Amino acid sequence: MATTTVVSLPAKPAQRTPEERVSSKGELAIVWERFRRHRFALIGLGALLFMLLIATAAPLAPWSPNEIDRTITDPQYVAHGFAPPSADHWFGTDELNRDMFSRILWAGRISLAVGFLTVGFGATIGILIGALAGFYGGWVDTVLMRITDLFLSFPFLPTLILISAMLHQYKFSADVTLVQVSTIVSVLAVLGWMDTARLVRGQFLSLLNRDFVLAARALGADGRRIILRHLIPNSLAPIIVAASLNVGGFIIAESAISFLGVGVSPPTASWGSMLADFQSYLRYSAVAVLLPGGAIFITVMAINFVGDGLRDALDPWLRNR
Repeated sequence: MATTTVVSLPAKPAQRTPEERVSSKGELAIVWERFRRHRFALIGLGALLFMLLIATAAPLAPWSPNEIDRTITDPQYVAHGFAPPSADHWFGTDELNRDMFSRILWAGRISLAVGFLTVGFGATIGILIGALAGFYGGWVDTVLMRITDLFLSFPFLPTLILISAMLHQYKFSADVTLVQVSTIVSVLAVLGWMDTARLVRGQFLSLLNRDFVLAARALGADGRRIILRHLIPNSLAPIIVAASLNVGGFIIAESAISFLGVGVSPPTASWGSMLADFQSYLRYSAVAVLLPGGAIFITVMAINFVGDGLRDALDPWLRNR
């Protein structure tokens, strides 16, 4: 009687769905996977990186930002400037026949530095105050939140203009541009930390009774360790989103005070001060206004798109939408 041999073949591994493949990756890979689904966020990230790149490369520009082109001899352009674009001046010249392309790049360094530095310092102040208020509660929470409410009661832009104008009158022996940029960053940070503080406080209140915090307390961890190792890392997602969206607001605030003449002093340029300078020369070149205005618009829109993408990627309630 013949015997039949049954050969068992290994089962073919089942194809994993995209969601299963994503779940096997690290946290950063998961965030990137969800971030890149947001097409406008990718476009915004590319535009923001481009603006940062050209601002960083400003020292490689063909002209110094304050160098006047003495080779322009046409009486029309000698009288009021604004020579048209050419091989020497890709974006033309300004009212003093300085290269517009170079000045846009150097001005971007000022505006972008103000935006990102202000967010860094403001977020640090807000995280510190919000963490102390949310973790310790009681009279600490009451005092810190009343201080926060006091700062929130000041109108942002008028207070910013007033303080900047007062500080603008003092003369310093150090680099004027460095002093003025530091002043603007400091004032903006002092006036812009409150939203971050309230956000961090709310996050801490929602996390204090979670199991990992109770376990850390049971193991004898002190307050500082719980705040630094457990609560702040688990609160970073909304902080990052809020900070990314605040960058654009601070760039616009710096542009506003520079437009009103209490920002950086000439001949140093920011995008806002360039707009202020060109408003008197619209009859000669309306396009000149579009260059710094367009740079502000592109940068702020790019930052907002990136912030929306980060919100979708980091917010657990939106991840599966």
